[in-house]
Amino acid sequence: MGPLEGVTVIEMAGIGPAPVCGMLFADMGADVIVVDRATADGRVDALPDNARFAIHNRGKRTIAVDLKQSGGVDAVRRLVGSADALIESYRPGVMERVGLGPESCHEANPALVYGRLSGWGQDGPLSAAAGHDINYIAIAGALHASGPAGLPPSAPPTLVGDIGGGTLFLAVGMLAALLNARATGQGQVVDAAISDGVAAMTTLLAGLRAAGRWSGARGANLLDGGSHWYNVYECADGKYLSVGALEPPFYATLLERLGLADDPAFAQQYDPARWPAQRAALAELFLTRTRDDWCVVFEGSDACVAPVLDFDEASGHAHNRARKTWVDVDGVLQPAPAPRFSETPAAPVAAPPEPGQHTYEVLREAGFDADEIAALERQGAIARPSRRS
Repeated sequence: MGPLEGVTVIEMAGIGPAPVCGMLFADMGADVIVVDRATADGRVDALPDNARFAIHNRGKRTIAVDLKQSGGVDAVRRLVGSADALIESYRPGVMERVGLGPESCHEANPALVYGRLSGWGQDGPLSAAAGHDINYIAIAGALHASGPAGLPPSAPPTLVGDIGGGTLFLAVGMLAALLNARATGQGQVVDAAISDGVAAMTTLLAGLRAAGRWSGARGANLLDGGSHWYNVYECADGKYLSVGALEPPFYATLLERLGLADDPAFAQQYDPARWPAQRAALAELFLTRTRDDWCVVFEGSDACVAPVLDFDEASGHAHNRARKTWVDVDGVLQPAPAPRFSETPAAPVAAPPEPGQHTYEVLREAGFDADEIAALERQGAIARPSRRS
């Protein structure tokens, strides 16, 4: 099921954006095999009781291998030999030190797409430095542009950097490399740096700035809350509405629904000098009704107004329910796979496996016989999962 059916991806266990990239591939039908860590005594280095909440592992299979053992490294290299792609998100040089760097893996499989996700990239002065989402979006210029005027930059949740600049750019890069590998038989390394991806995401702002239409001040521009028609407003019940009436026809509809169509104070939509007063007037007006009352006012219109929902509200919103945007899997509410495919729809979402659950199954499929598996187990190169399949 899914457009990536028949594609095998080896994912080196990690945290953050790389496992989400593997989830996207699994959602699209790829056989994603996570290489979880095994301890020296042959046990899984994870907490199986927490597996059901590891949504990023849904639909994947998992093996547990000790990469400090030569037998474990050899087993992963053998899996790589028949895989289409590999994902890793360690610091630069770690995979080389364990013997699974690109050169070694391409010797085993010249057509392999080797996806490397990191904060700073595989080279450059910061490549070996620690960091997190907030640091990557800071160096890319995106953090400086985020937040209200007169206050320090405000960090969004780890979506802009980790997921936007990391997960999605790695996924696009690997899919492009997979197409190329199928055409040429030659694999390659995809170096996806979160800081690079976030910088690429700022192209619209870069164009506006080059044209003199975006200042360096926060909260003073078209799309950062500077305007009265692209902002968030508090309502009488303490909840919020988002307003994004960018184009003149939508702005006219917004004013009409607000009863301000003939008010000269709002005639000049794109005059920044008028924005502060217009913003203050709308803020006062929106405080006169509850959020849901305002939703009734704007229902069915092109005013580009939507309620600001928390996660619980989002899953229950009529539009999201109609599209089945959220699904319940084993008692865990989670976003459904996206995007949608007309001819190759995704399979029903499967619950995340327990770490190491498929160790023996995967090894048998890769051609390991019973004696070889037993030898790996004696060496402590593979883990003893809580249940074998």
